[in-house]
Amino acid sequence: MTELRPLDNTTPQTLSEPTPGLAEEVAAAWRSLPFKAPLLTLGTAWIALFVFLGNSTFGYIDSPSLFGWLAYAYSLSQDDELGKYVPFIVAVLCWRNKDELLACPKAPWAGGIALVGFALLLHLLGFLVQQTRLSVVGFYVGIYGLIGTIWGWRMLKAIFFPFFLFAFCVPLGTLAETITFPLRVVATNITTWTSQHLLGVTVIQSGNKILDAQGAFQYEVAAACGGLRSLTATLALASIYAFITLERPWRRALMILSALPLAVAGNVLRLTMIILAAEAFGQKAGMWVHDNSILSLLPYVPAFLGLGALGALLRERSPASTTPPSSSSPPPEPAPLTL
Repeated sequence: MTELRPLDNTTPQTLSEPTPGLAEEVAAAWRSLPFKAPLLTLGTAWIALFVFLGNSTFGYIDSPSLFGWLAYAYSLSQDDELGKYVPFIVAVLCWRNKDELLACPKAPWAGGIALVGFALLLHLLGFLVQQTRLSVVGFYVGIYGLIGTIWGWRMLKAIFFPFFLFAFCVPLGTLAETITFPLRVVATNITTWTSQHLLGVTVIQSGNKILDAQGAFQYEVAAACGGLRSLTATLALASIYAFITLERPWRRALMILSALPLAVAGNVLRLTMIILAAEAFGQKAGMWVHDNSILSLLPYVPAFLGLGALGALLRERSPASTTPPSSSSPPPEPAPLTL
């Protein structure tokens, strides 16, 4: 008598290889890169130049290092603090695109020397006019040029973003006033119009000051409320979002340009909340809204929502496949029963 036995579908178990850790992946990626010795040599010499001859304003801060000047500049204003974190953001984005960067053809390119020369001219000009910000730009342009010299223009094209983000490392300092004053005026104008025509709150505008007719509250939209910090953060976020999710240059440009109106909208939202609180409960309530650390995040709400909506609108969608599945192929045969 024939005995029916169940099919044995088990397969021999093999020991899976352990997943390499981050350190092993970084080491493997580094080993696969060509021309490491000349890049390390030139890069070390370039950094040393800006360590020992990087700061032109010796009387302003007692350090010859560009990086010492940067640390001091970042400590002066919270609006410039983002610059401290940009190198880490760039490193994370480069690691995210490591497969593309490792696959990029690499060969020395003489055109990179021109970029390095331009960076040296910027640094020299920074010394001549006592403007260390030019040296900051020159430092990052020089790093970009050295990479192009050793690894070629294709590599420069591949790393244009995130290198673009190093622009946020340049501290504005007192130059921020030229940006914040127009932002303050625009925010004051929009807040006044919104309060009067949409919310029915009678306010009087005097330049960048907002006060009510009864004298219950009076606020000056000062430089700290100019929205530069939210503009910088929104601009950086829009740039990252644009280059990661969008392909066409005009879509990326539109996303980045949207940072300005979104930052202004966030600042107007915060100012309007302050006026409503002051109108209802007095100036102390308005100052509480102004000083509250959680409510100070309000300017970022329109930025996040606006960038998300615009990103969904601009995102390229792959065309749907119009080829219907073939119905002429025969159905799969049933597996035979083994006796």
